[in-house]
Amino acid sequence: MKALYKEGPSAGLALVERPDPIAGADEVVIRVLRTGICGTDLHIRRWDDWAASEVRSPLIPGHEFYGEVVEVGDLAHDIKVGDRVSGEGHIVCGMCRNCRAGRRQMCIRTVGLGVHRDGAFAEYLSLPAANVWVHHADVEPEIGAIFDPLGNAVHTALAFPLVGEDVLVTGCGPIGLMAIAVARHAGARYIAATDASAPRLELAARMGADRVIDVSADDVREAQTALGMKEGFDVGFEMSGAASALPTMIDNMNHGGRIAMLGLPSAPFGVDWGKIVTHMLTIKGIYGREMFETWNAMGAMLQTSPALRSAIGHIVADVMPASDWEQAFDAAASAGTGKIILDWTRL
Repeated sequence: MKALYKEGPSAGLALVERPDPIAGADEVVIRVLRTGICGTDLHIRRWDDWAASEVRSPLIPGHEFYGEVVEVGDLAHDIKVGDRVSGEGHIVCGMCRNCRAGRRQMCIRTVGLGVHRDGAFAEYLSLPAANVWVHHADVEPEIGAIFDPLGNAVHTALAFPLVGEDVLVTGCGPIGLMAIAVARHAGARYIAATDASAPRLELAARMGADRVIDVSADDVREAQTALGMKEGFDVGFEMSGAASALPTMIDNMNHGGRIAMLGLPSAPFGVDWGKIVTHMLTIKGIYGREMFETWNAMGAMLQTSPALRSAIGHIVADVMPASDWEQAFDAAASAGTGKIILDWTRL
């Protein structure tokens, strides 16, 4: 099969021939139709400090995918050949305290698809059957390919009740944009979104943000005034990892406000812990998706809400042949774009 491959611990990838995967007893083999390019994949291609410390090469990267089941292991069940599927990229041990308590997203021995074992940037992929998500309704391949990051957005957006609440979203990358659409679907009153990219702020408005703020020029407090708010935001989604984002969010939260933090900072930064205490703020770290409540929630929302499904579709900026992977990766690395999808039927 053709696959994007990192042969060793250095920058770059290559489209090469690799052996077809074989399904273990509890696994399936999936013919990959579409894959999304994630920030993790960009790190792996660049081979930066994070990749060097975390990734096990040689490796086929990629963890956002949509495909068709072509082989089912003897011990796999509730999955059949021909099913259209995506998959949970965190493969867990099943035996640690969290796994045995049903909190699999908190497994202490998580193995990452496309990070610690061969992933989805290939014509075929093997995956434990327990990680396969069978789509229960027709889903466009491009949307199926971004179920993984959509799950991050849903996990973040549904961390706290939203009905009637005022929401601040810092960072309008693809996951932040999807979180805006989910918050609008879930009943938020006002949604304000920040970024420094004009194209992403335009997308944020299309997703349902009532006010967008270019943080390179404007202050978040001006958005509160424009929206007629008097007491600060009730819920915050920190999606950027920027050093200034969380302190700015803390300064604009109502007393008792709740913050879901998905963005990964590249370096430590200071926050006003006194304000967190005296304003009784809650900060909750978000990683990945709840297995599999988040998958159920996002599948149901897309199935029953054409408006949300349309909004999520706007996140896809381009679908490119897998043979043009270099141009696709360069596009994904450029600021201001939505999701770039690779089409593995075009090689």
